[in-house]
This record gives sequence, C-alpha cells and structure tokens, in this order.
Amino acid sequence: MGWLEVHSENYFVDGGPSLAALDAIRADYSLSLHGVGMSLGSADPLDAGHMARLKRLIARIEPTAVSEHLCWSHIDGRHLNDLLPLPFSEEALGLVCERVDTVQSALARPLLVENISTYVRFADDVMSEWEFVATVAQRTGCKLLLDVNNIHVNAVNHGFDAHVYLGAIPGDAIAEIHLGGFDASGPCLIDTHGARVAPPVWDLYRAAIKRFGQKPTLIEWDTDIPELEVLLDEAAHAQEILEARDAVAA
Repeated sequence: MGWLEVHSENYFVDGGPSLAALDAIRADYSLSLHGVGMSLGSADPLDAGHMARLKRLIARIEPTAVSEHLCWSHIDGRHLNDLLPLPFSEEALGLVCERVDTVQSALARPLLVENISTYVRFADDVMSEWEFVATVAQRTGCKLLLDVNNIHVNAVNHGFDAHVYLGAIPGDAIAEIHLGGFDASGPCLIDTHGARVAPPVWDLYRAAIKRFGQKPTLIEWDTDIPELEVLLDEAAHAQEILEARDAVAA
C-alpha cells in the first residue's frame, strides 16, 4: 500500500483509540483527508466549528491532500446523511466558487473537490456537469479529485458520453483519482463502494490516465469490505495501468 485515505469527520475528536490508531498509521504511511460534511454547495454559512476541527486535524497528521465533495448536505441547520446534487446553474456555480475560495483561504492550502454520483437532474440546468466541475477549478484554482466511477455511473444514469466528460476536464487540475464499485441491480446504477471496480470503469480509467498522465489513485471500498487480498488486488490492477501508461510514454 502506497498511501491511505480516511474520512476527516471520523477523527474530529480530542483523543481515544481511533485517533491513536490514525497516529500509528500516519507514522508509516502518507494520509489523505477526505471530507463528507462540509456541504460546499449549501446556502447555509460554512460551519465554523467544522472548519476549526478540520484545521486541528490537518495540523496533527499533516496530510498530503484535503478533499471534499461538490455537493450539499444540510440546509437551515438540518443535516441529511447523503451527498446531494447541485443544480448546474450560474447561481450555484457562484456560490460554490465563493465557498471554495473561503475554505482554501482558511486552510492556507489547495482544496480538492470531488464530482459525485447522482440519480436526478434539475430541469433548469444551464450547463453540463463537466462544464460546472471544470469551471469551479478554473475560477478558484482548487484541485480536482476525479472519481472515474462516478463519471461512469452518471453517464449511464443520465445518458451522456463519459469520454466527453474526460475531454472537458483540465488535466493540470487533477490531483487524485477515485475508483470504486457500483450496484446495477435496479433501474439505475448506484454508487455503493461495495464491490470490485467494474470493467467499463477500468476502461474509463485507462482513458483518463492516457489523457492526464499518472495520478495518485485510491480504491474506495466502504461496505461489505472483503479480505485485504481483494483490496490489494484492486490496487495492483490500478498500479499496472499506471505503469503501462508510463512505459508507453517512455
């Protein structure tokens, strides 16, 4: 294993065994902090307490990257346990960019923002998802955590070409890539992080690496977690694709 990633909010504590375990892991591995609760797209003010706890955790473990999702999850003080989609409107774009700027200033470091999986779209969208994501990066100077599985899931669910999405993303903005599994048993694909990476996602990942070059890549597996050997096999497959791209480039 080259490095590990954890959800930031799981370690917003003053002490205890989980934080001790994180310290022990950090002694041997690089760590990335991946947030799920900042609610970048919410109309509520940014949570000052959340930001303070994140800054304290960053100071403690010195992560290689800090990331969040391009979504919203609370409004009027009510929190929903999900990463909810944004309308792709000029108003939402302006709000998100302002908040990303605020977070980056507060943390004094670039923030990585991740594209999410979605199951509905807004009737009044005025731009595509990839235009929205690329513009956030261009306007704020933030970095992107490109979730290739989410691109595939959304392409199938909403009927667009995933390769058009890749073609619109500025490669110099990408700082990390996520891969994961989905569930295809219902009327749409559901991003579950509970299965092996599917063949079409591996194909899309190869296209992404061919276009963008080698990028730090994480296998996400959060539910029905298998034996470690399965996780290492998935990571090894990603590494093979990275090394194959490097060999071709050379």
